[in-house]
Amino acid sequence: MNMDLSVELMHATVQLEQPLGNGTRTVGTGFLITEHAADGQPRTVLVTANHVFQQMPGQVAKIGYRIANPDGSWSYSPQPLRIRDAGGHELWTHHPARDVAAITITAPPEFAKAAIPEQYLASDDTFTKYQVEAGDEMMALGFPRGLAANQAGFPILRSGRIASYPVAPAKIFPTFLLDFSVFPGKSKRPVFMRNPSRRSLSDLAQPPQDVEFIAGLLTQQVELNNERLEIGIVTHAKYIRETLALMDNPAAPVTIAATEPVSGARAASAEEAATPN
Repeated sequence: MNMDLSVELMHATVQLEQPLGNGTRTVGTGFLITEHAADGQPRTVLVTANHVFQQMPGQVAKIGYRIANPDGSWSYSPQPLRIRDAGGHELWTHHPARDVAAITITAPPEFAKAAIPEQYLASDDTFTKYQVEAGDEMMALGFPRGLAANQAGFPILRSGRIASYPVAPAKIFPTFLLDFSVFPGKSKRPVFMRNPSRRSLSDLAQPPQDVEFIAGLLTQQVELNNERLEIGIVTHAKYIRETLALMDNPAAPVTIAATEPVSGARAASAEEAATPN
């Protein structure tokens, strides 16, 4: 792996929104993955939480593309994204057991190039291979309450530490906790690890190496008695991979985890992220 995942995901992360018709809008976060369809053709896929699309009642959402200008500036250019057909049927694919959704999109060429290759998604053994555990730092990109980092529409980068143990295997522990404040519009964001010196457990004879991977998708927050505990719940990237497979084969195998998120968890929903236009 030889890309700066922080920068590349900054370009690949987009704001999703849909007007509600009352002067407000729902907002969420998604990110772009590039992979190959069943026929071998490359495609660009938008990944987000299933509840984002479910809570957008209309047929068309907007995806916040950014256009680089010759003078070095950027323009924010939201474009329509059809998420339902004329009959109201969903055009996206979602995981049957986890809050993950994916939809094929036609992106501008510069955005198609910015999409992150599928192999950067953590696989079932990535956490074990690189000895990822409680206390390790991870980063996330998103738009808390619809706020962007600047007028160009770039996401805001934040970090937190893994706050639960154990974190693998994903088939037993489908989610893990991140010590991280979750705001409406910031769930659905990609969570990733970028560690400049991490040793592979499978090859201890080799020197430490740069490790970069997308660990999962921030999908929920933890509450107790209606109080936010500033803890996010991250769904493992394994379930993103399974959702991508379901796009081509609805009968593709999926994992039904043995345990579920902690009591008190709930989605930091797009519905709550209603903000003035």
